[in-house]
Amino acid sequence: MEHTKDLAGKHALVTGGGTGIGLAIAQALAGRGAQVTITGRRLEVLEEVAGTDLTAMAMDVRDEADVIRKTEAAVAAHGPIQICVANAGIAEGKTLHKTSMEFWRNMMATNLDGAFLTLRESLKSMQGTDWGRVITVASIAGLRGLKGGACYSATKHGMIGLTRALSEDFMGSQITVNALCPGYVDTPIVDRNITSIAQRAGISEDEALKVMINANRHQRLIEPEEVAAAALWLCGPGSQSINGQCIEIAGGQT
Repeated sequence: MEHTKDLAGKHALVTGGGTGIGLAIAQALAGRGAQVTITGRRLEVLEEVAGTDLTAMAMDVRDEADVIRKTEAAVAAHGPIQICVANAGIAEGKTLHKTSMEFWRNMMATNLDGAFLTLRESLKSMQGTDWGRVITVASIAGLRGLKGGACYSATKHGMIGLTRALSEDFMGSQITVNALCPGYVDTPIVDRNITSIAQRAGISEDEALKVMINANRHQRLIEPEEVAAAALWLCGPGSQSINGQCIEIAGGQT
């Protein structure tokens, strides 16, 4: 059954939109009629998946000047941003005593600073419209500490704090702000983490995969489309009272 084009005329910005969760959300929004700008650091990856409804734009969320410039360009090309999905991020585990300042700062800059800059710049045009949806892609690691992932957990806790505070700022308006908190999703990030976990724990890659699968309460990896479905729900009819929430997509209670 063909979906209604209820998001026609809406411009969406999805960071980290070339692969994984970001791409699934971008494609889902486009399927409902939105004009979607996808960003990432690797233009060639974005251009491989871009088309009529997805516009590729290289942008480094760690770079304030780049975020400002590219967001302005996206607005000039497609109008005010009414759906902002702050998805860009990196996920890598490392025990605290092995965490260098360089590792810490890069993850903070990408995951937390990047979300802050993306939201700040997107809201400049969104506030001039009569409807807006802000969605941050956090993690269950933002709701509970992830063993062996102190830095990653700290960034995701920060994203949730940012989301909750921003929802208060716009309380009573036509703009809602919510966080999606998935468990382990079947994306290239999981593929990379298999090797990392195996090396850190001294186990096989099959065993490392089982560690991630078992961390999801329903004992399977989550499909990116499941996260995208939650994003669509937050942008759809009847979602206006869902605000300041952290929606767990992890197969059960965390």
